[in-house]
Amino acid sequence: MKFTLSWLKDHLDTPAPLGEIVETLTRIGLEVESVDNPAAKYAGFVVARVIEAKQHPNADRLRVCMVDAGDGPSVQVVCGAPNARTGMRSVFSPVGTFIPGKNITLAKGLIRGVESNGMLCSAAELEISDDHDGIIDLPDDAPVGQSYAAYAGLDDPVIEINLTPNRPDATGVSGIARDLAATGIGELKTKQPASIPGAFDCPVKTTLDFAPEDAHLCPAFAFRLVRGVKNGASPEWMQKRLRAIGLRPINALVDITNYLTFDRGRPLHVFDAAKVAGALHVRRAKPGENLLALDGKTYALDASMVVIADDNGVESIAGIMGGEHSGCDENTRDVLIESALWDPLNVAQSGRKLGIVTDARYRFERGVDPAFCAPGAELATQMTLELCGGQASHLVICGSQATPAKVIEFPFSEVQRLTGLDIARPEGEAILRRLGFGIDGAKVAVPSWRPDIDGKADIVEQIVRIAGLDRVETRPLPRLSASVPKPVLTLLQKRTRLAKRALAALGLREAVTWSFISKPNAELFGGGSAALALANPIAADLSDMRPSLIPGLALAAGRNARRGQRDVGLFEVGQIFLGDGENDQRIAAASLRRGQAKAQGSGRHWAGGGSVDVFDAKSDAMALLATLGVSMAAVQIIPGGPPFLHPGRSATLQFGPQNVIGWFGQLHPSAAETLDVEGPLVAFEIVLDRIPAPKARATRAKAKLERPEFMPVERDLAFVVPLNVHAADIVKATLTAERGLIAGAQVFDVYEGRGVPDGHKSVAIAVTLQPRERTLTDAEIEAAVAKIVAEVAKKTGAVLRG
Repeated sequence: MKFTLSWLKDHLDTPAPLGEIVETLTRIGLEVESVDNPAAKYAGFVVARVIEAKQHPNADRLRVCMVDAGDGPSVQVVCGAPNARTGMRSVFSPVGTFIPGKNITLAKGLIRGVESNGMLCSAAELEISDDHDGIIDLPDDAPVGQSYAAYAGLDDPVIEINLTPNRPDATGVSGIARDLAATGIGELKTKQPASIPGAFDCPVKTTLDFAPEDAHLCPAFAFRLVRGVKNGASPEWMQKRLRAIGLRPINALVDITNYLTFDRGRPLHVFDAAKVAGALHVRRAKPGENLLALDGKTYALDASMVVIADDNGVESIAGIMGGEHSGCDENTRDVLIESALWDPLNVAQSGRKLGIVTDARYRFERGVDPAFCAPGAELATQMTLELCGGQASHLVICGSQATPAKVIEFPFSEVQRLTGLDIARPEGEAILRRLGFGIDGAKVAVPSWRPDIDGKADIVEQIVRIAGLDRVETRPLPRLSASVPKPVLTLLQKRTRLAKRALAALGLREAVTWSFISKPNAELFGGGSAALALANPIAADLSDMRPSLIPGLALAAGRNARRGQRDVGLFEVGQIFLGDGENDQRIAAASLRRGQAKAQGSGRHWAGGGSVDVFDAKSDAMALLATLGVSMAAVQIIPGGPPFLHPGRSATLQFGPQNVIGWFGQLHPSAAETLDVEGPLVAFEIVLDRIPAPKARATRAKAKLERPEFMPVERDLAFVVPLNVHAADIVKATLTAERGLIAGAQVFDVYEGRGVPDGHKSVAIAVTLQPRERTLTDAEIEAAVAKIVAEVAKKTGAVLRG
């Protein structure tokens, strides 16, 4: 919703400066989106007089002008305009002025050997019009030295506010002024339109052709005929205001309706009476009917839409847009002015079906003031007679604009109860009265222009927003239990926070993707059931709830690749959906790497570094589990994963067959093709809900040796095992052999060939023994090694390689 400051002051008598008005609007819930102050744009431009204009000595098409800008000695300017002459008055910009039409800041110049200290401006250079054939030629009485913006009326700030859908009363400048007046910033001076006495009966008949059950589609229809109008250009003041809010002036009759749409939030329509055949019929559209509308497009109508038709067919789509056939032009002499009430839901549905967005639809679908139906027609008639002349008929009203009065029982104590704010009753009642509410004891009558007020809480809201939300004291909510000294996060909340920090620390960038994906992608990752399909998706490719975070990450990686960022590592911690049951929603953590975004770092390097592989995904997954406090010895890594992973480059993470917590691996080439993303892509996904909770332990703390005083001992052990034995099983058995002494174990070699029996392999591991109380003796070291060999042999059948 846009309006100018002068327009607002037509309805609000206030001495408040622009800044205070803007701050107050936002404070009372009419959030200011922007303020465009053209006075700042035209700062420095002044009305000036050309004292002398003579031929440039070195150029036939240039003149040297001496200019009086009203603030001191005359200024020399070189001007190329053909209309520059001695004695004329124009617009002068001194050195240092920004010229919007040229996007430059004016500097002192030397033009063909003659110094120039400013510029005489054309309308195009000021972006007032496209006229660049000469400098602006002002009347002889234009005051020299005055700001040109003030002289030309270009200093009227334009304010744009962001309206919530529940405030139809603020779709008009008068409604905004009412809210501001309620704050005490000024006095409301909006006048109720006077009734225009008719000189004759309206000859055009109108019928509301609806079945009783459809009467709500048009409760009231007010219209009248004005004869003998002269339809020309609207006055300059009206055109300036319409242009300021982005509307193109057309002619006086059309401009009046557009002006009242924004001035009072009351859309109207005007028909050229000479183009209306017979009577007007307000009815549902008939199948097969269409309308060539004022936007030049033809729209196919159906029976769900309401139209205004004459004996020849449809002339207007009710509440949305009129037809081109009956539009008013410079030849219009008799005009029908229409002001109606339309069903908000029907207008919204029709507008959506037809794809038409207009200022009228915007207001009708939110609900216009029903009591202003006839007054709106009276005001439009008054302006028509003032601007276009003519003679008006009697006003005809079909249906009824009367609506049941809404009265709410309102104990004033509700203000204190709901907000904790102690507002004196006289102050609160004064606020309500200034907003148009009626008060009778404990009963509050809601004004007709506030359809959003339904209960006591709504009335409290009106009082508090005008009184000032800053008066509401901030108080912490009481704790449910006094034994809990501070806020406590659940285990899942802690894991979610830790997961984000851990993955970010790995050099991955956090992504937040849609919770919806396309059905083919959902089916690829194990979803796509009817239970998880959206009834009303926002787009065709966002039709199903996601069963995994990976599709969104893969698509994001693809978008980055198409924009030149081929090496990317992303992570997300969010919800996945396995069904429509109460417990089918999970929190998962996932990462995806593409290109050369290796786990140890990402980005291009002159030495390369190779593409990502399955071990990068494994590294990310293991790092996350370690951060979450999961013992690596407890996690089982089973080769192979879901069908969308490469079968030889993936694994499943589990705590036994009944508790699979996730997977890691490289996406199958066919999966990458379905997602339309070039590989290689490696990823992992772990469901945080499925990780077992840590076991409760004694509170006695163990002393951790941050810097051991004794040197660690390393031993290399090579085991011969069958080919089907996993190296991870050997490492796990090693770590459990002597828990208090073994600090680590890792595989450093795997060998098959001469010296190793067929069907077997040699797996070499490096074991670190970390003494904590004293230096180990050779006997103790050998005993520890013997335990390791025995445990590995027991768990895997391995034998120590000779």
